[in-house]
Amino acid sequence: MKNAYLFPGQGAQFVGMGLDVYNYNNESRELFERANEILGFRITDVMFNGSEEDLKQTNVTQPAIFLHSVILAHALGNSFNPQMVAGHSLGEFSALVAVGVLDFESGLKLVSARANAMQKACEIQPSTMAAVLGLDDFTVEDICQRISDVVVPANYNCPGQLVISGTIAGIDKACELLTEAGAKRVIKLNVGGAFHSPLMELARVELQSAIDLTTFNEPLCPVYQNIDAKAHVNPDQIKINLIEQLTGSVKWSQIMQAMIEDGATSFIEVGPGNVLQGLVKKVDRKMETSAAKL
Repeated sequence: MKNAYLFPGQGAQFVGMGLDVYNYNNESRELFERANEILGFRITDVMFNGSEEDLKQTNVTQPAIFLHSVILAHALGNSFNPQMVAGHSLGEFSALVAVGVLDFESGLKLVSARANAMQKACEIQPSTMAAVLGLDDFTVEDICQRISDVVVPANYNCPGQLVISGTIAGIDKACELLTEAGAKRVIKLNVGGAFHSPLMELARVELQSAIDLTTFNEPLCPVYQNIDAKAHVNPDQIKINLIEQLTGSVKWSQIMQAMIEDGATSFIEVGPGNVLQGLVKKVDRKMETSAAKL
């Protein structure tokens, strides 16, 4: 029996998220309040009582999801017993804090730096993303390569669901070609930019400066990282992979397959939403999935 803990990324947020964790005990409340001080604004007010629009802002969304996940994992105490972990995009930072690679404050500061850097990159270069449903990965990859504008596979979420990322003109062209190739649906996403693409290079450089100044420790258990879908325990390699994640694709489907091959029998999602549980089922419907509960 191996427990795999999964940490969600951007898109899992909802108004009221984390309030149950905040109210759980004094230690959880203290961590949320410490986060308010570190960030310089009361993110808890936005999380618990803000509007959906406020919560959608990248500089709020990313630290909000991180805090929900990390403080929930901490509150679980001894019942948090992973044999392996992974996080989807932003969730990789949550996973690294949960298994001791990063301390709470360092993790939050990196997530905040990442969110702000990504926001800047989005403002410099208008860009977007689209979800492609019902085509195999090779067909999507091939069509992306044939387009002259920047268009790349960004999130390999599960078999038959791949998110692409690129310039607005590139995504428009890709949507047209992918529909002609037989995609069941191609859905433009309501996002601020082309995450996990070369258009995030400026953000990658900015984040690297912050990561290079941060101490990384050995994890309590292997961390399956987005960039290569492999298990890592070496802090130096984890750091390199985390930097490359911003412009590289999220190999989530491959991570799930690797975890299952390595003996995972139970997948527990830690944080807001249940998207990752659904993706596990699409990789292998026999897998046991659940949400972490206090």
